[in-house]
Amino acid sequence: MERTSKPKQIRLSTKPTHEALAALKIGDIVYLDGLIYTAREGVYMRVLEGKEPLPLSLPEESAANFHCSPAATVEADGSITMGAVTATASFRFAKWIGEWLRISGAKLIIGKGGMTSHDYKENFVPNGAIYLTTVGYGTGALLGRGIKRARDIYWRKELGLAQAMWLIEAENMGPFIVESDLEGNSLFERENAKVSANLDRVYAGTKPAVLKRFGETDDRSDELIG
Repeated sequence: MERTSKPKQIRLSTKPTHEALAALKIGDIVYLDGLIYTAREGVYMRVLEGKEPLPLSLPEESAANFHCSPAATVEADGSITMGAVTATASFRFAKWIGEWLRISGAKLIIGKGGMTSHDYKENFVPNGAIYLTTVGYGTGALLGRGIKRARDIYWRKELGLAQAMWLIEAENMGPFIVESDLEGNSLFERENAKVSANLDRVYAGTKPAVLKRFGETDDRSDELIG
């Protein structure tokens, strides 16, 4: 699935229509408007394994699940101050994602690093969902500019600030990159294949490394080459 034009920049609702998702191509740049909730392993285990009822109506209120750790504080009067959100690696949650998509009706999973095309084809495609990627450290404050306010927090005492379910009202939050589409194609896997195909040419004519990586042998004489 080759791209022949520059990536599009798109404003997307956090309750996107099927048509809006179908129009996205991997590599497109997305900015989000609407309510986003955070949910990662703590929430997944509580709901999927502990059978705890969802604390809000999904996907009626939001179809956008962000894998992240908010930089936030809860003030004495109960108000919430949130200045940044730092994405966390989504591959760690693969074991729960299929069931979560079915139960929550999520159409957007947001995080960093992406998941595998197997996850996309087995879990995302049947549920009409896509993955949006960003990077972790360094973009938290940038994404924080898109936070209108933190509306609520669930399971704070039970799970702690990082694992709790936060509700974030977003306006033009981004940029996020479309990592998977409705067909289960992966931007990362496509680009990695291109890079891998050229590695032999890049390293052609170079000399072998002087040192092997320590810890990959229990023979110290084998740690040096030549």
